[in-house]
Amino acid sequence: MGPVIGEDGVARCPWAGGPGVMRDYHDTEWGRPVQGESAYFERLTLEAFQSGLSWSTILAKREAFREVFAGFDAEVVAAYDEGDRARLMSDVRIVRNRLKIAAAITNARATLALREAEGLEALVLSFCPERPPAPATTEEMGTTSPESKALSKELKRRGFAFVGPTTMFALMEAIGVFDPHLTGCHRRGAAG
Repeated sequence: MGPVIGEDGVARCPWAGGPGVMRDYHDTEWGRPVQGESAYFERLTLEAFQSGLSWSTILAKREAFREVFAGFDAEVVAAYDEGDRARLMSDVRIVRNRLKIAAAITNARATLALREAEGLEALVLSFCPERPPAPATTEEMGTTSPESKALSKELKRRGFAFVGPTTMFALMEAIGVFDPHLTGCHRRGAAG
């Protein structure tokens, strides 16, 4: 399936065809580059929490995630202890998954360790594909790539968790490591 024309006459990726939170996310954020450690840590964390769930579920809980993870300040999250884990597990406003909560804390600590090297942002960007995909249809869209597999492997080597190749591909799409929009979508080429 190629781009769909919404009731507003605009061509979009099919998952964002109707009005609502998914369309808003598609039109204003998905595929646009982000900057700074906390922005990268946030997207990495949210993609991990999304694993096995719908993205709309995560978007609906995003403000609560931002609150409970201290605006995705890696230093604060890295210091979380068992009391914080229990607090997070009892907070109905977020996805309460013990392994994903543990991964967020682990990844905050690994993010801090990267400060002594290139940093999370530079590391992720170093896996930008030489020839970005340009799918015309959803059937042509990938869920992994050689770059997402390599990024996953490198992040795991550096102590990160819940960073499989599919999750890293979704991260790369979300933060504009490459333009994820279908050719013909009004956002294709507009992400900067």
